[in-house]
Amino acid sequence: MTGATATLLVELLTEELPPKALPRLGETFATRIAEGLVAKGLASADAAFRSFASPRRLAVTVAQVAAEAAAKEVTEKLMPVSVALDAEGKPTPALRKKMEAKGIAADAVAGFERRIDGKAEALFHTAVVPGAKLAEVLSAIVHDAVKALPIPKVMRWGDGDATFVRPVHKLTFLHGAEVVPGRVLDLDAGRTTRGHRFMSRGDIELATADAYEPTLLAEGKVIPCFAERRADIECQLLAEAAKQGARLGASKEDYADLLDEVAALVEHPTVYVGQFEAEFLAVPQECLILTMRANQKYFPLFDAAGTLLNRFLIVSNMRVADPSNIVSGNARVVRPRLSDARFFFEQDKKHKLEARLPRLAPVVYHNKLGSQLERVERLEALAGAIAAQLHGDVAAAKRAARLAKADLVTDMVGEFPELQGIMGRYYALADGEGPVVADAIQAHYQPRFAGDALPAGNVAAAVALADKLDSLVGFFGIGLLPTGDKDPFALRRAALGVLRILIETPLPLELPKLIEAAAAGFKPGLLGAEGFAAQLQDFMLERLKNLLRETGRDGAVIDAVLALKPARIDLVPAKLAAVEAFRALPEAEALAAANKRIVNILKKAAVTPGEPDLALLQEEAEKALFHQLIEVAPLVDSHVANEDYADALCVLAGLRAAVDRFFEDVMVMAEEPLTRHNRLALLARLAGLMNQVADISRLSA
Repeated sequence: MTGATATLLVELLTEELPPKALPRLGETFATRIAEGLVAKGLASADAAFRSFASPRRLAVTVAQVAAEAAAKEVTEKLMPVSVALDAEGKPTPALRKKMEAKGIAADAVAGFERRIDGKAEALFHTAVVPGAKLAEVLSAIVHDAVKALPIPKVMRWGDGDATFVRPVHKLTFLHGAEVVPGRVLDLDAGRTTRGHRFMSRGDIELATADAYEPTLLAEGKVIPCFAERRADIECQLLAEAAKQGARLGASKEDYADLLDEVAALVEHPTVYVGQFEAEFLAVPQECLILTMRANQKYFPLFDAAGTLLNRFLIVSNMRVADPSNIVSGNARVVRPRLSDARFFFEQDKKHKLEARLPRLAPVVYHNKLGSQLERVERLEALAGAIAAQLHGDVAAAKRAARLAKADLVTDMVGEFPELQGIMGRYYALADGEGPVVADAIQAHYQPRFAGDALPAGNVAAAVALADKLDSLVGFFGIGLLPTGDKDPFALRRAALGVLRILIETPLPLELPKLIEAAAAGFKPGLLGAEGFAAQLQDFMLERLKNLLRETGRDGAVIDAVLALKPARIDLVPAKLAAVEAFRALPEAEALAAANKRIVNILKKAAVTPGEPDLALLQEEAEKALFHQLIEVAPLVDSHVANEDYADALCVLAGLRAAVDRFFEDVMVMAEEPLTRHNRLALLARLAGLMNQVADISRLSA
């Protein structure tokens, strides 16, 4: 960079931008412009920049931007010497044509450098190139930043050809106190902007780029920084909730998404308190909460026990001395929404869930997998079978599975699909179903997302497993697998749900048998994808591998345990812990290396060895190993059977000396066939004993 530097401001003033996309739009816009300036040499790579995003603007300020980049030497290859120069060393017509095209003076030939390039000698030309000028490149940088924004659909406005996610009304380019000339989106750059739609004084002339943020706040009544605006809203919400003796939710996660959305809807946030009639609290609070959050963008208030209050917080875009009109207006708007929720609830209760089941018959689950009613019949049988394995209440599991999808055809769930399962529980209780059945109806969708609670109790777990396994087996069985980042049937989420229930509850169920039981519920011949059951098991073990890695487990240890494709997922944590403890032993590395060697020998031998015969053992080293195996095998098997995996591996660590001596003194691949086969059988016996907990060879470096 040359000369003085100054802060650069770029702002697009628009119509209201999509709120859910606003933070990402702001960050991408700012980052791309900063990167463009760095690429042109107008800003340093560590230049500080600030991103601004409000409902009607995207902007960025970049510190210490030069008006002109420093000149630099650029060396470029022209052509091979054999082509560029004739026998007398004079320029050929090809070289002269190249020089003319590049604007190189004819007398510059003498200054060309000759150097080896690959296998041939070539001519290189070095020239001093003037640095980029901000006024000449800024429009192109901003244009490229606009094109790079994550906008799925653009629109055209007015008579121009410019396209953007929303109409753009003003463009600001300020370098220090100077306007940088430029044109983007059919707009000429200037120094004026606008503030709040109603609280601003109109067009605002910016004195300098550094004055952007304080001027907008003071004169425009706009907090332009999304993060600061969000923090300000949260601070006001928490303060007002405390005044009301209430809470916004059990944790920040309860209202984080709404906070993000509201921060993208207002420019000058002010929080007010509203309320509704207490009689609406007779409606399930989940309905009221969803109505307020999703439809009205209000923040419901709760007491210390988590019970909904008949008060809520409004984040207004206006700050007024008397907010009574704002408060009463919002209360007037929310009342019909709450009335609708109450109406749906009362109407739905007039028909029992059982009576709704026939209405599931015409609801298509998938055109190859049948209707929702057919699926319910599969879930009923599978949930009962799983509950029986868990020694749970089979009748309750089957009843919950039978009613689990009935709320899909209720008015409330039709209006708010997010409430499926939740409303099923309320309607089941209203129908006189037992609490275990009602709770299982709600919990069978769990876990819905990472970190979500698991279904509590054997009945709920059985129905939840049945629901997810039916989806996984069904779609894998007809060949509809997730590909890349596409997972239209949420099979990855279903697989993680099954794994979490099995491993965290934990439940003593075998994954292959669960898959087999789920497949048995489908009509014969329907699941025609070849080898889908093994494919599904591999898919789930891969999900488990990722899940375990996210917890910080060592990758080699995970690979060692999962290489054996464990059927009991609930035992995996204990096996991981045992392998981690084994790996810390001094014998571990040598045994892992020996095991890897054994695996390779057996693979190359391409024979199926039987049991080793003591009478055929010749060397002392192989006899010693045989006797040690005979001695420790019952103890190892006992530890494994009792799930004492760490003790089993500790016993195996005692074989190191015998194994080392065997490989030092014994030729495994002996010429005599019986001897060779017997030694292979001995190694196979050793490998089988060592790899009951994990594939120890995977621990070898």
